[in-house]
Amino acid sequence: MTSLPLRAPRIFISDRPLPWLIPLIAILVVFALYPFFYNIYLSLHEFVPRKRELIFVGIENWERLFEDSRMWGALWITLLYTGICLAIQLVLGMVIALLIDSDDPGFGILRGLLTLTLVIPPAITGMMFLLMEDAQFGVITYFLQSMGFLTGGSILANNTSALVGVMLADIWQWTPFMVLIFVAGLRALPTDPFESAMIDGASSWQIFRRLTLPMMSKVIAIAVLIRGIDLFRTFDYVYVMTSGGPGTSTYTLSLYAWQQTFSFIKWGYGATISLFALFVILIAANIFVSLTKTRW
Repeated sequence: MTSLPLRAPRIFISDRPLPWLIPLIAILVVFALYPFFYNIYLSLHEFVPRKRELIFVGIENWERLFEDSRMWGALWITLLYTGICLAIQLVLGMVIALLIDSDDPGFGILRGLLTLTLVIPPAITGMMFLLMEDAQFGVITYFLQSMGFLTGGSILANNTSALVGVMLADIWQWTPFMVLIFVAGLRALPTDPFESAMIDGASSWQIFRRLTLPMMSKVIAIAVLIRGIDLFRTFDYVYVMTSGGPGTSTYTLSLYAWQQTFSFIKWGYGATISLFALFVILIAANIFVSLTKTRW
């Protein structure tokens, strides 16, 4: 007696999209929706170590959030960090992309070398710059002192320059990311408008301002959106290099949420800070998308 061959259920051999979306839906539920709703649950509770249980506190954590001056200080530092780093990475990324957008020999290898910084873990990058900015043997500190920009001590030991020292690590590691995005955008631009402009005698600056920038606007907007979100939640560099110091001069929102959650065992308040950061990112990102008319 011959056995019938096994056949997949009809739903899996049809053109219906649901079977192929099930793995994606499962990943979203496990790694996105469940943590999000559990965070909301935590924000309405607070962990009591002596009782080893969560106690319902209602909106008490949210009331504390808006009255917390340190949280507002951390938000301001985060916005300052995000704005300055984003502006510098945007300008440097565009300039370098224009310089290496060439098919001459060697430029392909140069573009490949730019990806090396992206594979280094941010914590390792932070440790590298921590050593380079050391007061005794740091090479960056030595050059700044030689040029008269730093009178004494380390960059990270000064309230006014500590945030700049952390920014250097971020700018060094993530500017190549902007470069690669812009190079890809430049390579996708049509050549006819540029050839016509050169025949008409337009200068390089006129070509860049009137052709390159307008045609690259969507690419620039996407790059700014991706890096802006990533910069707003920065944690690794600050934790490794300064731990928020000296004082609270490099205290970012992510570091403050981590400290409340794991150092002070305030799980509910830490969840509240992280939710607040999420809401700020969502509002800012949607405003940016609507202004730039970028597809979200």
